[in-house]
Amino acid sequence: MKIDPKSSADLSAQIAKAIRDSIVAGDLIVDERLPSEAELADQFDVSRPTVREALKRLAAQSLIRTQRGAFGGAFVNRLSYPDAYGQQITTSTLLLSMNDVSFDTACEARYALERACAPLSADRRSADHLATMRAEIFRQQQPGLTDEAFCASDVAFHRALVDGAMNPVLSYQLAGAVEAMQPLMNMITFTARSREAIVGLHTRIADAIEARDGAAACIGLTELEAYTVTLARSVLEERARRGK
Repeated sequence: MKIDPKSSADLSAQIAKAIRDSIVAGDLIVDERLPSEAELADQFDVSRPTVREALKRLAAQSLIRTQRGAFGGAFVNRLSYPDAYGQQITTSTLLLSMNDVSFDTACEARYALERACAPLSADRRSADHLATMRAEIFRQQQPGLTDEAFCASDVAFHRALVDGAMNPVLSYQLAGAVEAMQPLMNMITFTARSREAIVGLHTRIADAIEARDGAAACIGLTELEAYTVTLARSVLEERARRGK
């Protein structure tokens, strides 16, 4: 593991990357104890506070864990899919909010990914996944439901559809698409959309998943995408007119 002291990059970030690269390459294996802070400071020729900051970065990414006591220290962690979900959502949310990503582009990516899951979900979904989708549809029909609660239910419905594919890699990849993109889409469209129209489309999709008809589920998602894009364009055009 090496760093470049002459580089303009932060030394702690370089150390974190060097250790992360060693974990990815398999040079450091799960549950292996890392050298002590003092040993790492000597190895990288930096101060212990710099090493400590690097270890904090790795811990924030769930790549290492720390233990106290005589047999304590920093150990390589086994990163699980649930642990990675949060990071994926946070990264996707920041990426979309900090960059000039158009609504149409985000919508296209999100629904393309979700349609890839639909046939698998239709084939593999459990009774629990289907029950969650039905429960969220019921929730979305309640007259006293707030806009925020409707948006949360919308996310939960699509999360159940994705998880129904029973593929943790797809679920991880779609964590950002559904739980980061969907709220951003909802923020633009929630004031203008018809809840009745959304519920109708969700019901058609759930019916298709229950019937194990992946093609019909994809058609429902395509129609939901078209509705969402059309609605967003009208909202953005109205905002533009008001801004003139």
